[in-house]
Amino acid sequence: MAKRRVTKAIYVGDVKIGGDAEIAVQSMTKTDTRDVAATVAQIREVEEAGCDVIRCAVPDMEAAKAIPAIRSQINIPLIADIHFHHQLALEAIQGGVDALRLNPGNIRDPEKVKQVVMAAKERHIPIRIGVNFGSLPPVGGIGKSRGFSRVMDMVNQLPKAGEAAAGQYNAVDHMVATALWEIGLLESLDFDLIKVSLKAFDVPTTIQAYQRLAKLVPYPLHLGITEAGTVKSGSIRSAIGLGYLLYDGIGDTIRVSLSGQPREEIIAGYEILKSLNLRQKGTTLIACPSCGRADVDVIKLSNTVDELLQKVDKKIKVAVMGCEVNGPGEAKDADVGIAAGAGRAVIFRKGQKVKVVPEAEMLSALMAEVESLPG
Repeated sequence: MAKRRVTKAIYVGDVKIGGDAEIAVQSMTKTDTRDVAATVAQIREVEEAGCDVIRCAVPDMEAAKAIPAIRSQINIPLIADIHFHHQLALEAIQGGVDALRLNPGNIRDPEKVKQVVMAAKERHIPIRIGVNFGSLPPVGGIGKSRGFSRVMDMVNQLPKAGEAAAGQYNAVDHMVATALWEIGLLESLDFDLIKVSLKAFDVPTTIQAYQRLAKLVPYPLHLGITEAGTVKSGSIRSAIGLGYLLYDGIGDTIRVSLSGQPREEIIAGYEILKSLNLRQKGTTLIACPSCGRADVDVIKLSNTVDELLQKVDKKIKVAVMGCEVNGPGEAKDADVGIAAGAGRAVIFRKGQKVKVVPEAEMLSALMAEVESLPG
């Protein structure tokens, strides 16, 4: 795995991003931000799941004015997601938000961006430049707010990664150019509390955009595959895209964008980081896929153990194996594990058998071993 890219460090609230900080996991609320109670309840759910930073949509002034009430009732930093109207960013700043996400594709007037930057600068609030393929500025219209129709933007005609002929302007070029325009504008205003994202649904396009920008600027990067899909398919797509970049040493915050509850995004995010040994949150479950040798329902057993482990906040590996002959050896890296056989189960630690228990007692015996381990 490549050495992690060194970036400038910024703070979103009290969470350090970039520099020597661990990779942060964030999500976005799915509630109507104007419904303060529902939004706070959802944020508290992801707080419990380990979310480091949360983002809320701010589609109108009523939502912007809800920021103070939301912020006062949560424990993690709050980012306001702003599109189209710079006044919403100004209101969110007044309301005590910890950071902003601005879209350079739909707030393109330099004077409006300048107003937001100066307000953010006064309060030391970071800005994420959130480039998104689905809302890129028109081709030829980067930083221009007049004279370009969204219907005739030609962005969807740009070749994606791997499709362009040599020297042909493509989607990656346009994404990077869009990011560099706003970075340059912010830097011209002596503002460097910057984080950047370059998201697309197409994984190769996303990877190439991040790889290219990572060589050009010193700022932390927020990784994501936009509109990734359902919990099942989106987690896989995100794992490939984010995992590739993280293995390449790129990335300082991540969000797994799923058509599911925000808690699922946090779980998937940590699993991606765990798989690369980049961050440990709670237990790691090792489970065999089951086969014809299994004498128990390994799938059911694994899912039951997984549910029980959700309440355990220990940085340990727990194995569930369906073969008492090979199980301990195959999962010898696990701190503790169970290998279930016909009518009984072997409890083991680091591949060494601890005891044999009846099948009816295997779950309680396993969890007792888990509880006995130091965190």
